Amino acid sequence: MNRAITAFAALGQESRLAAFRLLVQAGPEGMPAGEIAQALDARQNTMSANLAVLLRAGLVRRDRHGREIRYQADLEGMRSLLGYLMKDCCGGSPALCQPVIDAIACDAATETTP
Repeated sequence: MNRAITAFAALGQESRLAAFRLLVQAGPEGMPAGEIAQALDARQNTMSANLAVLLRAGLVRRDRHGREIRYQADLEGMRSLLGYLMKDCCGGSPALCQPVIDAIACDAATETTP
């Protein structure tokens, strides 16, 4: 529950939610921090702070390439959050939620297939 609360708190701010959605759209290549700030018309130091919050919440990953830091959406973290939300769904009839769970799994598998 604590991880879910942390993730929702991170996504509960407009700039962080926009950054996370941008990184989901960017796919596995992710984006450099400066490009994220530029795309969202945000100051670079503010965006760095927002990305750090998303990183601590387990919603993004980062890789250093020389002087550049690239951020990617952490799809496993997002999948974990969605799984937590749906674990006990549908009033004790999880089969009712199965189409949504299957769609999420299918979409995630499509994203990771080269």
